[in-house]
Amino acid sequence: MPQTAAELLDLLDLETIDVNLFRGRQPDTVRQRVFGGQVAAQAFLAGARTVDADRAAHSLHAYFLRPGDPRVPIVYDVERLRDGRSFSTRRVVARQHGRDIFYVTISFQVAEDGFEHQTRMPSVPAPEDGMRLVDIIRGQRNADVSVWEREWSALDVRYVGISGMGLPADEANPAQARIWVRIEGDFPDDPVLQQAAFVYASDLTLLGATLVPHGTTINSPGLQPASLDHTVWFHRAFRADRWWLYDQESPSAGGARGFATAGIYTEDGGRVASVAQEGLIRRVEGPNPNAI
Repeated sequence: MPQTAAELLDLLDLETIDVNLFRGRQPDTVRQRVFGGQVAAQAFLAGARTVDADRAAHSLHAYFLRPGDPRVPIVYDVERLRDGRSFSTRRVVARQHGRDIFYVTISFQVAEDGFEHQTRMPSVPAPEDGMRLVDIIRGQRNADVSVWEREWSALDVRYVGISGMGLPADEANPAQARIWVRIEGDFPDDPVLQQAAFVYASDLTLLGATLVPHGTTINSPGLQPASLDHTVWFHRAFRADRWWLYDQESPSAGGARGFATAGIYTEDGGRVASVAQEGLIRRVEGPNPNAI
């Protein structure tokens, strides 16, 4: 997986095969499956490449259909569903070995003025006062920190509150996790690439919030975790390579699935995006195939 911002940018550089058809490369990884954030970000870019530059993405709705194979490239097929005066819609299918592994529908809009309001950002410690995720992993039994450093060091992730650890742990708020995130290093100013980098990062920790009340983590043996669907709403422009607060909450888990939502805020308090995800959190025998 990318270890630097430059390697992440390289991963997001799609090859154009034909009209509306693109190919995404694979990173050097020890993972058994393609990271969901990778396929989502590459598919997002494939769709964005077919839209006029005056239209920015405001939402995407995705389904993870099958595990991706990290040994072969992914082909992205873009369908131009609609181009109206204000909105454009694209559906992107990701394929490997002749089978669909991922679907996403993306909506783009011409910039407009309108009503404005937002929720207030919660009061949290500054990023500099947060605990690095790599240090949390280092404290876990049987954790291999070198895997994190190899796979995820393109992201700077710092926890500033978890239910029962800096946040209230009660029936009203059983599963919360607040973290500051940024791409480690500078990314191009291109707003499409900034959005794609955010999509990439947004899939890393959200499912973990669903496990907070259950005394386990996304890396624990005996757990089979997998993203099932993923939705992002972009409210305002922001940079993924500057600090953004990921205010995650899981209102429900059941049926071996966990559901989580999140509000995204910049350091100045702007509510810039929202995310929702449901994922598999199944108890199994044996090792965790998706351990970070």
